[in-house]
Amino acid sequence: MSQQDFTQGSIKKQLVLFAGPIMLTNLLQVSYQFIDSLWVGNLLGANALGAITISSTVVLTLLAFIIGINNATLTILSQQKGLNNKQGLKKYVNAFVVVLSTLSLLVGLFGFSFSKQLLTFLNTPEQMLHEASIYLEINFLGILFIMGYNFIGTVLRALGDSRTPLRFVFVAVVLNAILDPLFIFVFGWGIHGAAWATVLAQGISFLWALGYTLRYKLVPYMVPKLPSKEEIWLILRLGIPAGLQMMVIFAGITAILSVVNSFDGAVVAGFGASQRIDSLITIPAMALGTAVNSMAGQNIGANKWERVRQIAIYGTIFNVVVMLSIALVVFLFAEGFTKLFIQDKNAVAFGTDFLKIVAFFYPFIGLNFILNGIVRGAGAMYQVLVLNILSFWLLRYPLTYFCSSLIGQNGIALGIGISFVISSIFSFSYYKWGGWKKKELFRSSAE
Repeated sequence: MSQQDFTQGSIKKQLVLFAGPIMLTNLLQVSYQFIDSLWVGNLLGANALGAITISSTVVLTLLAFIIGINNATLTILSQQKGLNNKQGLKKYVNAFVVVLSTLSLLVGLFGFSFSKQLLTFLNTPEQMLHEASIYLEINFLGILFIMGYNFIGTVLRALGDSRTPLRFVFVAVVLNAILDPLFIFVFGWGIHGAAWATVLAQGISFLWALGYTLRYKLVPYMVPKLPSKEEIWLILRLGIPAGLQMMVIFAGITAILSVVNSFDGAVVAGFGASQRIDSLITIPAMALGTAVNSMAGQNIGANKWERVRQIAIYGTIFNVVVMLSIALVVFLFAEGFTKLFIQDKNAVAFGTDFLKIVAFFYPFIGLNFILNGIVRGAGAMYQVLVLNILSFWLLRYPLTYFCSSLIGQNGIALGIGISFVISSIFSFSYYKWGGWKKKELFRSSAE
């Protein structure tokens, strides 16, 4: 229906039309936490907002490995699409279903069982611990729903369809927007209600997405069966480093959160509010990164390297223009944006300063998304893993810790921003001179 062949046609037009729905999809996905934060922050207070901020970070950290394997889906299936291998597509979709379902259930069980211990390990403030624990446990009950409909969206994007996943996410967000006030206030469930609203909305969306794709045969499904050793090996060969990439990223975010938690509750709440805006700022760059991953993957599978180079160039240009425009808006209206989520004077002051300091560094993190997306399209997952380790553990966390120790709470934003700049230099260097073009995932299929 809406699937595109990126191995021919105007790259500039394809990038805009393909990345646009991904941006909207990402915007809608962020709005889960956005809506929860608006209700919880304004009506349940700063402690409740801090609780869901910390809990959401823990969920993403534990899901990081599975999210990374899901990201490998984009590379493997887009290259199969470029090779025009319909049977290969069907086999690898089945293999990913089996692997991701098993891992999701295991992580969900672990997270539910050890929620309080995980939060204690992160130095969660005592006044937030109880509510954060409850919110976390409920979210882990819905892990399979979260991964299920995200996986379906990833498969469709690998095949060149970014419009259909937008419908699935839209339904989930509308349901969440309706259920949030109903559960939180009408039923009087408080922070429990925010968690249940999100899980139920995602569950309904997943079931609809599954039924829709099967009915219209949008994805080459088969009755689930154990995948072959070859399929498992390729998924693990790409999925393990991709999973480790996400673990490095989210563990790095969690480490930064531990620095934030060393300050008072106002800083934690203000950081939570600023992170909601932060997640909106990065949406265009993340969408462009996903788009160039799929587009590059198809062209690498078809052995069209000049088109891959052009995809990188146009992706970089679009990133700079869009991210600078957004940075200007955020800088001018930082205080108003922060007040959407929290009213505490000290929390607003910190959130405003954070956004103003970090805003104009975001084109650099966008460059990382673009160049790493191209490299992932070739299957160079271990190399991107090394780049992420450099970015988060040798740059972002140490710089955040050092700057905050040196100049106080505003050093958090300064350290993060400086790390964006340096890590983009590493990413460009590997894209320009690294050996990622030598990766070959499907040698026998291409011959």
